[in-house]
Amino acid sequence: MKPSIPKGTRDFSPQEMVKRNYIFDIIRKVYLLHGYQPIETPAMENSETLMGKYGEEGDRLIFKILNSGDFMDGVQAEATDSKSLVKHISEKALRYDLTVPFARYVVQHRNDITFPFKRYQIQPVWRADRPQKGRYREFYQCDADVIGSDSLLNEVELVQIIDEVFKELGVPVIIKINNRKILQGIAEAIGAPDKMIVIAVGIDKLEKIGREGVENGWRDGGLTEDQIRRLGNFFLQSGDYRFKSDLELHPVIPTGRGYNQTKNDVNTIRRENKSLDNEIEILNQGIGEMDYLNNYIHTYNEELSSKIRFDVSLARGLNYYTGTIIEVKIDTSKCASQFTSSICGGGRYDDLTGIFGLSDVSGVGISFGADRIYDVMEELKLFPENVSASTKVLLINFGEKEAQYCLKVLRDLHVAGISAELYPDDKKLNKQFEYADKRNIPYVVSIGQSEMERGVAKIKNMASGEQKEVSVNELKAHIA
Repeated sequence: MKPSIPKGTRDFSPQEMVKRNYIFDIIRKVYLLHGYQPIETPAMENSETLMGKYGEEGDRLIFKILNSGDFMDGVQAEATDSKSLVKHISEKALRYDLTVPFARYVVQHRNDITFPFKRYQIQPVWRADRPQKGRYREFYQCDADVIGSDSLLNEVELVQIIDEVFKELGVPVIIKINNRKILQGIAEAIGAPDKMIVIAVGIDKLEKIGREGVENGWRDGGLTEDQIRRLGNFFLQSGDYRFKSDLELHPVIPTGRGYNQTKNDVNTIRRENKSLDNEIEILNQGIGEMDYLNNYIHTYNEELSSKIRFDVSLARGLNYYTGTIIEVKIDTSKCASQFTSSICGGGRYDDLTGIFGLSDVSGVGISFGADRIYDVMEELKLFPENVSASTKVLLINFGEKEAQYCLKVLRDLHVAGISAELYPDDKKLNKQFEYADKRNIPYVVSIGQSEMERGVAKIKNMASGEQKEVSVNELKAHIA
C-alpha cells in the first residue's frame, strides 16, 4: 500500500508547525489582550445541530459520519426517502465552522455564562469542498465572538483586533465592510424582499463561478429576468460605484479609499434611498450602522480607517448573518501577492441561538483563516528568521561518563530557558555534527574527558565555524 492522505488535507513538518504556531500565538495574544476567553467544542456535532444553518450549498459540504455498528440493518424498512436514509446511517457530522457550535455551546451552558460573553476558539473545521489553491477540506479557524450584546462597539473592537493581528504579522490588508440590511434593502427595492439570501449567496460566489453562473443561480432561485438584469448591473460590473435610484447602475462595485471615500459611498446610498418613491427603512438602518462604524473607527485610529473599504457587493454566503459583514483581503497595492481569497471574515448574527431555544441573543464575530494566512506569509517571506523549529544547542555524546556529566549541563541550560538536547548515542563525531547541521542547530557543545577534568566546554558556532573554550559555569552567557 502506498501511503497517502485525503485530498484537501496536509501533513505539517516541524518547521511548518513552528510557523503556524507563530500565527496562532499572535492571534491568541491579541484576543487575550481584548478580554476574550478560550473554549473548545467537539470535532463532531449532532447532524441536526449543523444542518440547515449554512444554506443549501453549505449543507452539501458538511462531512457526515457513519453510525457505528450494524447501522445498515433495517435500512430498507425504516428509510422511505433520501433524508430518512441519511439520518438512519449518519447522526453525526464534522463541524463546518466554529460559530454554529458556539451558538449551541452558549445555549447549553447559558446558566454558567456571564453575558456579554467574549470567547475565542482555535480549532480545525472540515468542508467537503473541491480542493484548490488556498482552499482545503481540513483547515484551522481562529474565531472571536461577542454574544449577548447589540452594541456596535463590538464590531469596532473586532476591526481593531483584525488590524492589530495583521500589523503584527506584517501582512498588508484591506478590510471590506458592508451590512446585510443594505442588501436586504436592495432586495426590497427590486421587489424581491424574500430573495435576499438567494441574492447574497450568488454575489458571494462571483469570483468562483463568474457572472453567468451567478445569474443562473439567481434564476434558479426564483428571480425574474428583470430583477436579474438590475442586480447584474448593480453587483457584477467593475469600476467606480455610483448609486442610481432605480438601481440601473453603471459600473458599480465601490472602490473606496479609506474613511472619506467610504463615507461618501454611504452618503450616496442614503441620498438615493431618500429619492425613491417609498423610502426603504431597513436600508436606512444598514446605512446608519455603517456610519457608526466609520465614525468610531476613524476616531479610534485614522491609520486603521485608511484600510477600510465599503463594498456594497460584499455578501458572505452564510445564512445566519443579519447586520455588519466583514471580509479581509491582501492589499496588493502594497505587496506582490497573487493571493485573492479572503484571509479573515465575519459578521453580526441576531438570533443564531434562537434555533437552539434561546431567542433574542445577538452576537458578532470574526474568524482568521490560519492556513490561508500561512500561505500568504510564505509567499511574501514574512516569517521572522528566528522563527525556527531548531534546538539551539546540541551537546555531543562521547560516551556514558560524559553523557552523565552533560545531563547536568543540559538541565542548567533548560532552567535558563535555552532549548538544548544531548545526542542520544555515542556515535562518530561527524555523524553528530551532521545531525546538528541538518537540524539547523546553531551551536554544538563538546565536553570530553579532558574538558570535564578542567570544567570547561568547547562551543562551535555552526554558521561561522568559530570555536571557543569557556567555563561550564559561564556556558549560558556565551549562547547568543
